[in-house]
Amino acid sequence: MKPPTPSADTPRAGRWRIVLAAVAIALAALAAYRSSFAGAFVLDDEPAILGNSTIRQLWHSWRPPVDSAVGGRPVANFSLAVNHALSGTHAWSYHAVNLLIHLLAGLTLFGIVRRTVSGNPSLIVKKSVSPATGPTAFAFGTALLWILHPLQTEAVTYVAQRVESLMGLFFLLTLYCFMRGADITTEHTDATEKTDFGGKRLLHQGEHIGTRRNLLSTLCGGNAWFVLSVISCLLGMGTKEVMATAPVLVLLYDRTFVAGSFRRAWVKRRRIHLALMATWLPLAALVAGAGWNRGGTAGFDVGVHAWAYWLTQFEAAARYLRLSLWPHPLVFDYKTFWIRHPAEVVPQAVLVLALAGTTLWALRRRPAAGFLGAWFFVILAPTSVVPGTIQMVVEHRMYLPLAAIAVAAVAAAHRWLGRWSLAAILALAAGLGWISANRNEAYRSDRALWSDTIAKCPDSDRAHNNLGNALLKAGAAGEAIEHYQEALRLNPDAADTHYNLAGAWQRTGQLQEAIAEYGRALQANPRMADAHTALGTALEAAGRSDEAASHYEQALQVDPGYANAHNNLGLMLADAGRLPEAIAHYQQALRINASLPDVHNNLANALRAAGRIPEAIEHYAQALKLRPHFAAAHNNLGNAFRDSGRLPEAAAQYEQALQAQPGVPQVHNNLGTVLLMTEHAQEAIAQFEQALRLDPNLAQVHLNLAIALESVGRQADAAVHYETARRLGLAVQRPGD
Repeated sequence: MKPPTPSADTPRAGRWRIVLAAVAIALAALAAYRSSFAGAFVLDDEPAILGNSTIRQLWHSWRPPVDSAVGGRPVANFSLAVNHALSGTHAWSYHAVNLLIHLLAGLTLFGIVRRTVSGNPSLIVKKSVSPATGPTAFAFGTALLWILHPLQTEAVTYVAQRVESLMGLFFLLTLYCFMRGADITTEHTDATEKTDFGGKRLLHQGEHIGTRRNLLSTLCGGNAWFVLSVISCLLGMGTKEVMATAPVLVLLYDRTFVAGSFRRAWVKRRRIHLALMATWLPLAALVAGAGWNRGGTAGFDVGVHAWAYWLTQFEAAARYLRLSLWPHPLVFDYKTFWIRHPAEVVPQAVLVLALAGTTLWALRRRPAAGFLGAWFFVILAPTSVVPGTIQMVVEHRMYLPLAAIAVAAVAAAHRWLGRWSLAAILALAAGLGWISANRNEAYRSDRALWSDTIAKCPDSDRAHNNLGNALLKAGAAGEAIEHYQEALRLNPDAADTHYNLAGAWQRTGQLQEAIAEYGRALQANPRMADAHTALGTALEAAGRSDEAASHYEQALQVDPGYANAHNNLGLMLADAGRLPEAIAHYQQALRINASLPDVHNNLANALRAAGRIPEAIEHYAQALKLRPHFAAAHNNLGNAFRDSGRLPEAAAQYEQALQAQPGVPQVHNNLGTVLLMTEHAQEAIAQFEQALRLDPNLAQVHLNLAIALESVGRQADAAVHYETARRLGLAVQRPGD
């Protein structure tokens, strides 16, 4: 086959097209995802971001919490720590970085496709050679369809699924850098390399071997791109486990588009392939560190029969293909489902197995088409083969596999439409972008997202449960209870839903209903440490302290590393005056997790009550370091400074407490007391009067105000407040009595 004439993509004519294509891709992505910046944190975002203390300091982020979406994924967790440094818990920067990652991934895909097509001109079948059908146009169409497809919204707009998009970026960078390295290290000095499939592979136009020594090559030597490929692969392994498929597909790409055979690829570049495969070792260590089973939700030891899960994946793969071609309806949560009999999935199984068989045939006879099929099936393999307990169909799993479908769609357009293909692709991309923009509106709040999910999947108990959580958070406890009850009608054995319903009853003051519901949660899952702890708090509120203590202890038997149970048991022991035991539990909680400001504050209170003031001051300071606007800790630290005679420092802490939380009468009283002790009587009187404006029934404040008024000679006013203090139950004498 005669290679295309250079006029389609020569350096002079092609450079500006590349730049223009990249700018167009960026603008299109921004247009489709501009509304995502207003999106809220939903579902897994809360434990991964709001409840993730490790992202508050960059140097702590390399040890993410196991029980979150970033467990065993330190690179993703580090990226969230960068966001936290930029905007705290304000969601806009997280969405901005997610979009940036998606855009960079799209541009990397653009580079991969353009270079692949440039080096293999037979991949383009067209009626005439023109800029509209050249490699740049082919790559532009692919990247545009991929980046704007609505199926991508879950991986981009749902912040916690940055693990998918960031892994996708590193995956694509691994392949791109390998391609560049393979170009540089080719042993041929002419412009072509013969392949095992016939024909010749053109080296990328404008990249003659003798002129490709750039700064990167100068600094790192001839293996620079290979070094970057391995680094990208390693970072991907620290982002999500699906990255394990990258070394496999890089080797397959080498065989298909570069070397022409596995033997030649291995002989020429076995070192880089071995280096990429070596990144499986740190991945194995990360998976082991996270318990091998993603918190009991995925793995061969989570109580799910492999065949039962594998049958569901025929439905999953068929749905992914359908949504790729017709992205409606898009559902955030497809609910848990199981196949009762293999006959239920015969149509889907026939489709998937036929495509898999065609892929195997094409890998031998039509290698480029086979590579696209392998890209789809191999990347989906980890989540399709490893059993899961909750999610059978998840849209974000199509983030990378969708690239193969985008390439196939553009290739079909080029074959059938020729020079009109670009116009058709642009029209299709505009439609996909419009759907994506509308889909992003569902992510504006967790309430909107779960309402949308229920509208499309009304029998999803998990959707009703999570809408209940959203409503409860918004203060609509009555509506929340209705959705929890509907979720339990659909799935009576859902321990989490029983637990959430109990929390709603407890919030509305219906303790007996809450206690009963926590009991049902524990019947469904006796090893639910959260439920034992929450039941303990409800029992304690109902005056059943012995039972409460028993449930705290059971929570610790289930999970000795459960810091909240240690903290709650410590509070209970401290209230009972058993300070040494309380202190021991607080200290154990902090050994488990030193980043809990409430526990530092509680420990400091116990230490202060035990007379260990210097140690108490240290823990109050640590609590404030972790939460600078912690009003209670500022007030308590003020008390500790007052007890140790450091009155100016005490006054400063009380003032900071009032800045963090204005309108607390006790803090005004504490500040007034210190001001009176330092002979600032007028300022003290103002603080006592403010405390009484907030709560006129504080006997001690009336007494303190009386003393302050008496100190400035206002005897009559003082007498009134002495009398009020006595009327409110304080044993005092009026002046002159």
